[in-house]
Amino acid sequence: MNYYTLKIFLYEVEPQIWRRFSVSDETTFAELHDVIQKVMGWNDEQAHQFRYGKGRSLTNVIGNTQEQVAPGDDFEDEREVTLASFIGRKRLPIRLLYRYDFFDDWTHELVIEEKVVEGGELKLIEGERACPPEDCGGPFGYREALGGFAEWMDDDYDPELFDVSAVKL
Repeated sequence: MNYYTLKIFLYEVEPQIWRRFSVSDETTFAELHDVIQKVMGWNDEQAHQFRYGKGRSLTNVIGNTQEQVAPGDDFEDEREVTLASFIGRKRLPIRLLYRYDFFDDWTHELVIEEKVVEGGELKLIEGERACPPEDCGGPFGYREALGGFAEWMDDDYDPELFDVSAVKL
């Protein structure tokens, strides 16, 4: 079994919130979604999908069969597509978008960086900064909250705090 090192980071958030982790090539995209939820710190309360394509055309979708996709999108069931079948003979790195919570529109870039042939394991390697709270209004609402313009922000939330050892995969 081979493993791949992946990096994920949030768009439109500065300073950057990111994670680097490894998963097996036998991992389905449904399982990859579960791993992303854990490493990022999301609560898996919203819809999601993976998008990829050539150039600016991200019409290839890997997602849950209950999700709606736009006409013309090429849809694949996330429970059936493994990393190995997706990567095939493509050259690394490979970039995809991972969208979570279509209302708040959290867009992540997911990069399949490299193949690890020996000694691989499912693990979180490194990362920086805490994930934004669920339902905080997306990148705009998060920036407003960090700027002190949101009364709902939890006093215990520390945007700089991230502990790799606290994440259980």
